[in-house]
Amino acid sequence: MSLYNMDLEKVISKINSRDAKTVGLQFPEGLKMQATQIAKLIEANTEATVIISADPCFGACDVTDSKMKGFVDLIIHYGHTPLPLKYEVPVYFVEAYSNIDIKPILKASLEKLKDYTKIGLVTTTQHLNRLNEIKDFLEDNGKEVVLGSSKNTRKGQVLGCNFSSIKGLDAEVYLFIGSGSFHPLGIHLFTKEKVLAVDPYNNEIREMDEFADKILRIRFARITKAKSAKKWGIIVSSKEGQYRMKLAMDIKKQIEDEKMEAYILVLDNINPDALLPYLDLDAFVVTACPRIAIDDSQMYKKPLITPQELEIVLNKRKWEDYQLDEILFHERYSN
Repeated sequence: MSLYNMDLEKVISKINSRDAKTVGLQFPEGLKMQATQIAKLIEANTEATVIISADPCFGACDVTDSKMKGFVDLIIHYGHTPLPLKYEVPVYFVEAYSNIDIKPILKASLEKLKDYTKIGLVTTTQHLNRLNEIKDFLEDNGKEVVLGSSKNTRKGQVLGCNFSSIKGLDAEVYLFIGSGSFHPLGIHLFTKEKVLAVDPYNNEIREMDEFADKILRIRFARITKAKSAKKWGIIVSSKEGQYRMKLAMDIKKQIEDEKMEAYILVLDNINPDALLPYLDLDAFVVTACPRIAIDDSQMYKKPLITPQELEIVLNKRKWEDYQLDEILFHERYSN
């Protein structure tokens, strides 16, 4: 557990204070290998029986509350910050902050930042507790640091489906602290500015320009292929934080106004196998997590595009105005 602070004392205290007899545990993929060890410690220090969610977990939008309703008193959800959603079971969020030493990689990043003065600092949940430390380090090295915030995120935080904290932020370059490419890709596409991705886990520093160009070429190919589609599937996630039925209904009308067929499909876990029975359709629009279309598109046999990409297909948006899909959690997507 050395890479992350699992806050076991607080978790045990929360369980005991609620006198919870049955507790659900939920983890993102990167933390699942710790599930049984944490369950053992909880059961040894409380009167609770632990039930582990083994389903994939993609964020705070994907809490297992509806599935565990009726047989757990409390859910401990690791790795994410809460969203403004109504959960059907009490949920205690544990951010699981990273314990990794970030100073070596920060020092190495200074060479890449030498031509910039004003830096937009951005990260994910696991490093929010280090933002002040990172900010102080950069300022001590002559940089001006700006941090954004929004109704949906904490200061300096971006989600995989929401970049509202950086909108309107005045920066020459964005410094992203964390792993993976989707978040810094989104920052680059939303701001059109240079993004430096600093990965303290793999000790890597990457400029996102080339990666963004590669992704955009792939998206252009998917959009071009989708232009020949006549029968569409519109995918809606049943997950509370990704559910956008109103948007799906609007998309269905747009497609049918163009004299094409459109059918709405509701899925919990969206994956290529789940769509195999529907290959009579020519293309799909996914209204769920934007990462499904971007990260996994090459796994699907038919073009899988986002609502914004559909606008390009229907000639309602110019390619030059390309942007990632974004879920705004203060909006309610219901009928």
